[in-house]
Amino acid sequence: VAQVPVAEGKSVQQTVELLTRKLELLGAEKQGTFCVDCETYHTAASTIGSQGQTGKLMYVMHNSEYPLSCFALFENGPCLIADANFDILMVKLKGFFQNAKANKIESRGTRYQYCDFLVKVGTVTMGPSARGISVEVEYCPCVIANDCWSLLMEFMQSFMGSHAPGVPSVFSTKHDSVYGPADTMVQYMELFNKIRKQQQVPVAGIR
Repeated sequence: VAQVPVAEGKSVQQTVELLTRKLELLGAEKQGTFCVDCETYHTAASTIGSQGQTGKLMYVMHNSEYPLSCFALFENGPCLIADANFDILMVKLKGFFQNAKANKIESRGTRYQYCDFLVKVGTVTMGPSARGISVEVEYCPCVIANDCWSLLMEFMQSFMGSHAPGVPSVFSTKHDSVYGPADTMVQYMELFNKIRKQQQVPVAGIR
């Protein structure tokens, strides 16, 4: 999962169109749409106590690729895979975790199939505005991430050029173990947090 910068002089939407056009020229075929969303929960003030502990953030995420699952992730921590009704449980836990409502972020776009590759190009939005572009590439026949990284890299360069990403941080802990849905969600969480942080930096010259 990688972030693609917006092309110079283009909007987010125009850059997405440029990417999808390149994919279609390669011969990729549309296979419906996808959506990954993420809601942020912070530790409720009442549970932090007087020891000066800092509140923890928890991210509750959904991925249309896994419609019956819900993912709960802590930054630098474990990823819990639960049933879809985990959201109802979070409402009951509001004494411990509170929803930072203004922080909902999602990536939505088109799925493409190209031979054994599955590619998802999404527009990342927070509220009503587009904040960035995500690209997810999966090589379907292989479940050991390190075995197919050079092949993935070569394919990504064919339509992303110099914006193809480096090795994702989740790979360093996986080595030769099996790659699973949670590893994809960790990458989306990192990408969403990066985009959130970019939005907080004031841009010079904008009044």
